[in-house]
Amino acid sequence: MFICREDYPVADTRYGRLRGFYLDGCFTFQGIRYAQAKRFHMPTEPESWEGVKDALSYGYVAEIMKKPVPNNEIMVPHMYWPSSEDCQYLNIWTPTMEKDAAKPVMVWLHGGAFDDGSSIEQLVYEGRSLAVSEDVVVASINHRLNILGYWDLSEVDEEYWNTGNLGNADIVAALRWIHDNIESFGGDPDNVTLFGQSGGGMKVLTLMQTPEANTLFHKGIVQSGVIDNMFDQDRETNHAFVEKLRERGLADKHRLETMPYRQLVEEYTKIEAELSAEGYEVTRCPVENAYYLGHPLKHGFCERAREIPLMVGSVFGEFDFDHGIDGKETYPQEKIRQMIGAQLGEGAEEIAALFRETYPDKHILDLLSLDNFIRSTEIDLIKERSKTKESKTYSFMFTYNFALDGGKPAWHCSELPFVFHNIEKVPACNDSEEAAVLEKQMSFAWAQFARTGTPELCCAAGESDAPLIWPACEEGAENVMIFDKKCQVKVNYDHALIALHEQYFDGSSRLKADNIQH
Repeated sequence: MFICREDYPVADTRYGRLRGFYLDGCFTFQGIRYAQAKRFHMPTEPESWEGVKDALSYGYVAEIMKKPVPNNEIMVPHMYWPSSEDCQYLNIWTPTMEKDAAKPVMVWLHGGAFDDGSSIEQLVYEGRSLAVSEDVVVASINHRLNILGYWDLSEVDEEYWNTGNLGNADIVAALRWIHDNIESFGGDPDNVTLFGQSGGGMKVLTLMQTPEANTLFHKGIVQSGVIDNMFDQDRETNHAFVEKLRERGLADKHRLETMPYRQLVEEYTKIEAELSAEGYEVTRCPVENAYYLGHPLKHGFCERAREIPLMVGSVFGEFDFDHGIDGKETYPQEKIRQMIGAQLGEGAEEIAALFRETYPDKHILDLLSLDNFIRSTEIDLIKERSKTKESKTYSFMFTYNFALDGGKPAWHCSELPFVFHNIEKVPACNDSEEAAVLEKQMSFAWAQFARTGTPELCCAAGESDAPLIWPACEEGAENVMIFDKKCQVKVNYDHALIALHEQYFDGSSRLKADNIQH
């Protein structure tokens, strides 16, 4: 059933009335303006309006510095959309419009590091199925990115004191809008969960360290987002950047604010290349200041962040987007030894033995896909959280092997279709009956965490009715929920493997820009 009339469905917000549409159990509102902002300035409240405004089309997405290149669509299908600096829009999917329904609210922060992506870039970000299947309100957000959202120009002018955090400031404005208006969409403003993957996960962690943000949400979920060098910028590098702007006569507010975006990107890219040649590492991510309290592994979690229940996890293969090894079951042992030795050198034999203990059900050549780049920092973060008893932290690992190429370990983004209850949108995910069961288990666990702060797994078909218990981590004991064809909890199960693997294989060698951004 589809309904879209002048008078239904209509939501009352602080700024005016919005019309969405209803389709088979879900009310959808697209392209809702939550703020407005001048270039390099903090966001302000949106303008009010008279009458009823349509919320029937997605809003503009953020400008990005590089043109997207289609690849791996069978694994991570995308949708690209008109972009603009004027990108402060959000979307809502809800199973009810009852103002007193008080449904849990799940706010999605997209991936793409702090440079790329959008609230609708991946087809699986569409929140309808999760909202309907798990009886929750789902929202997604666009916000400023790259040089418009995370370029520290504080040395140029005092008005630019927070230019390095404007993307996160947009998200704060969106969370404030959600807090003030979500009851009209059936949501509970006092039960808001942030969840994000890759760059979205990084944003969750940095917002936990942002006092203006961390009172506007109550739980956080970080998926493949614990990336050590992406939590704060280096001030020495930023100073050198501004000096080069001054040399070119570009350290001027009028020029910076009126220069066409593409020209600004061109000038920025030239300076970035010069700085890189001089040994500086230029990053675009939040900047530690009075607004953002900085890297939690450097400074520890702030008091409010320690109180926020957190789910954190990653996937087995992360940035290995190469083809699987078809026919690996028939490979002779000598060839297998050569392949593992080529990647891991002198550590190959010892790591292979540890891998067999850690993953007894996997083929030994799956070791070639193993990630330590995110996983090692993730282990450190969970250890830091576990130092304080008030911090509830739930760990997970997605280890599913897909039928693609005869057996492909989980890659960056591959858990998203399961979380969003959207595996039908990704061809490679529809490879077994177990995949459909896992989809239900994961979307239920995420929604249950949003409901109560404690994740649970519903049972697989044919098992007992009791849910699978997922205990919180404790000091010295990382209780990891393994998501696979059979889900189970293991304690510190891969710590020795990851530590040894890190000695012999530089996982960042797989961390190509396109992989982390898309």
